Amino acid sequence: MSAARPFLKWAGGKTKLVSAIATTVPVTARRLVEPFVGSGAVALNLSLPENLLADTNADLVAAYTRLRDAPEEFIAECAGLFTPEANSPAVYYQRREEFNALADPARRAALFIYLNRHGYNGLCRYNARGGFNVPFGRYRAPYFPRDEMRAFHSLLRRSTLVHADFRDVLAQAGPGDFVYCDPPYVPASPTANFTAYARSAFGPAEQEALAACCAAARQRGAVVALSNHDTPQTRALYAADDECHELLVRRQISCQGANRTKARELLVVYRPAA
Repeated sequence: MSAARPFLKWAGGKTKLVSAIATTVPVTARRLVEPFVGSGAVALNLSLPENLLADTNADLVAAYTRLRDAPEEFIAECAGLFTPEANSPAVYYQRREEFNALADPARRAALFIYLNRHGYNGLCRYNARGGFNVPFGRYRAPYFPRDEMRAFHSLLRRSTLVHADFRDVLAQAGPGDFVYCDPPYVPASPTANFTAYARSAFGPAEQEALAACCAAARQRGAVVALSNHDTPQTRALYAADDECHELLVRRQISCQGANRTKARELLVVYRPAA
């Protein structure tokens, strides 16, 4: 059975990995905790009774909150932005500029959905000033995900949404929780070394802190699964006795389908001592 697709396009989304992730979930799990929820593909497909869904992207959390609290109104507002005339560079860049200048949360949330489906390859990227700067995607007819939004609303009805750092979210995990972490990955490219990665917002210190927080959540009784590239740097982050699944995953960033090669990833599982 194929996995349910979330309504957002998302670079690095985990729709194709949910079957592997699902095998690590204990039968006793009652709540999913996701500190890096992204597109929500994992939460959507695991279907646990409760969810704590978090992200540091305020626009993402605001869009989910709007869909949870006013589903049909929000879906209609978003649908009104998906017209043939709006699928053009001129309209896209005008709306991107409006989005970056907006304070009104409702309009900003709707524009976030428009930009996500019309922008390049599902990227969500901001410049140093905090402005959304993904270029126009040049799609023939961007799909409006009405049915997917309604399905996601069903998930959000049993979810708590928070805009928070992973440290604060993982601190809440304990017995009965299954935690899934999908952080910004350590670079896999030989030219993108770990030192260069330190200049990003999620560098070596954050990777080390995340591993420590996962280990602490395990000590409190949670089962924790974490994804990352399979590199010497990531191998060094995780304890030798942690459960490691080696995966080959097709990358989705390249605009040329033929150039989308498979990358080696790790799915690391932290289980409480029996």
